[in-house]
Amino acid sequence: MAELATLARPYAHAVFDIAKAGARLEAWSRALGLLAAAVDAPQVRELLGNPQQSSEQKARVLIDLCRAELDDRGRRFVQVLARNKRLQLLPEIRDAFEVLRAEQQKVLDVEVISAHALNDAERDQLLGALASRFDREIQLTTQVDSSLIGGAVVRAGDTVIDGSVRGKLQKLSEALLRV
Repeated sequence: MAELATLARPYAHAVFDIAKAGARLEAWSRALGLLAAAVDAPQVRELLGNPQQSSEQKARVLIDLCRAELDDRGRRFVQVLARNKRLQLLPEIRDAFEVLRAEQQKVLDVEVISAHALNDAERDQLLGALASRFDREIQLTTQVDSSLIGGAVVRAGDTVIDGSVRGKLQKLSEALLRV
């Protein structure tokens, strides 16, 4: 997984630079999302793994599938990936691109899993605290998991804050077992 991300990163940076220069971050985001979804489709995955298909044929199939979202640069990008045998990296390229895009736009996706549904006041208070801590606009999604007993688990990028009762009990149990 880390190896795929390492291989995908230069392509994501190149596409991000092109998208940023042309003020087309949203368009490239849609195109990469569609390309990544196409590559994940079983029939396309089978085609991409077929050694009898040329790189040009593989690129042509992807370009035809995603024609509505691809401009000339997008089509050339798919052709470059095909020539370099990197089409299977499209999901990782999309993920790395979205991280760069979120950094550029100062937006952070945060997931909150709580023991009970958050009311509007709790949600607003959490949004304010997270925006202040991360110095970014927060896009918040919430889930309810009653097995947490109480509290919440917050996932913001690479940061995980476990403030759940279940998590605290688990830490206490581990500490007691070490003694």
